[in-house]
Amino acid sequence: MKKIHLGPEIPHIYGDQITEKFSSHHAWLIAAVHYSISWPEKTVLLQYDKEDYFLTGLNEDNNKFSTACVIVRLSELHNDAALHIALKKVYRFTSILGWFVRGYVDVVGYITGSRPILYSLARTQMSIMTMHFNCNFMPLIRDKNIWRALAFWREGLRLSELHESYSFLSFYKVIESQFNKDEGKARGAWINNSIIMLTGKAADRVRELQSSQLDLGKHIFDSGRCAVAHASLNSELIDPDNPADRIRIAKDIEIVRSLAEKYICEELGVPNETNLWK
Repeated sequence: MKKIHLGPEIPHIYGDQITEKFSSHHAWLIAAVHYSISWPEKTVLLQYDKEDYFLTGLNEDNNKFSTACVIVRLSELHNDAALHIALKKVYRFTSILGWFVRGYVDVVGYITGSRPILYSLARTQMSIMTMHFNCNFMPLIRDKNIWRALAFWREGLRLSELHESYSFLSFYKVIESQFNKDEGKARGAWINNSIIMLTGKAADRVRELQSSQLDLGKHIFDSGRCAVAHASLNSELIDPDNPADRIRIAKDIEIVRSLAEKYICEELGVPNETNLWK
């Protein structure tokens, strides 16, 4: 098991210092996000891993509600390479932020400009607002494979509100992405050894499947991962028009989501805020 050291205490900066930083630079990326975490009431600057990330407050002007954005500096405007670097930075930051505070933050659109104006898409969402936003000790990630696992986790959580089958696939990819193509037996062994240790709703579903004498790891792979990803004629698949298929994948997603979380916590060694000091 890898062990990632906790990150340092993260400066949370508000007020005039933010205004000064905004006015001292003239190339910005403004990314609109959807989120399931508590979002700051007032705009906050988070200095994470030697980079500045601005989270726009939902109630920056009292009783004039705004939208959630993550804002970062661009090295220059109208430069694709600079844009891709900044976008990757934001995607990774939203992955670790969402994981750490046990939710998701997902980029749904972006603009660039010489000043950090607010940006949003037409679709609104229910807002969860906090006056005491805190992400201190968020881990510093150095391994690209861990970043990939966190990205699939973010994608899985976001899709769980939109499309359960593809959410299942993303959660499975958290684990699958950490094994080579020829390591299917090792991946299956990890799943079979871990699945019996799950708790809560996942454990309830495991017991239900065990009563049918199923090979649990094979079931998750064949009837879940492959059935979602493939649709060959006469093969097992998830039929979007079949209520039984949709009910089954909704139950099985409890297992694969718990397995993905277990893998990130225990095998990759990335803590979230609830198991920070374990």
